[in-house]
Formats: sequence, structure tokens, C-alpha cells
Amino acid sequence: MIHSLSGGVIADNEIYTFVKVEAEGAPRWYLAGEFRVKAGDTVRVPFGGRECTATVLRTEDCTRQTAPVPLNRVATILSLL
Repeated sequence: MIHSLSGGVIADNEIYTFVKVEAEGAPRWYLAGEFRVKAGDTVRVPFGGRECTATVLRTEDCTRQTAPVPLNRVATILSLL
């Protein structure tokens, strides 16, 4: 069991794969979900209420505590092209 520095227990120690993409000129983070992607891959992502094509810049394995964006505010890649 993992404990936080403030004395509480960290309940979620699952590893999530985050993907940084360039979508329409803007860098954004997404969850990889079931897809195994790498830098240079092309993916379909939700963007501004629609879908768009994006290029993967990098991937990063994180826990909930080390995620680049909060898990409740991040979308998941729709497909690998």
C-alpha cells in the first residue's frame, strides 16, 4: 500500500499511457487507451467538439499523481491511422 506525504493512502497506483499530440498546430495530451502508439504515428482524436487527425509527439507512462493533465479532464485517442 502506498501512502501520501500528508498521511493518506493513495488508492490508485495504476499506470496510464499519456500521448502528447499536435492537433491543428496545438500540443495536447490524450490517453492512449487500448492503442499502442509511438512518436510519429498518426491518430484520430476528439478536438473542439469534432474529430481531427493528429501526429504523436511522444508518449509517457504516468500514475494518477504524475499525470501531465488530470484524468477527469483528458480524452482518449479514437483510432490509430
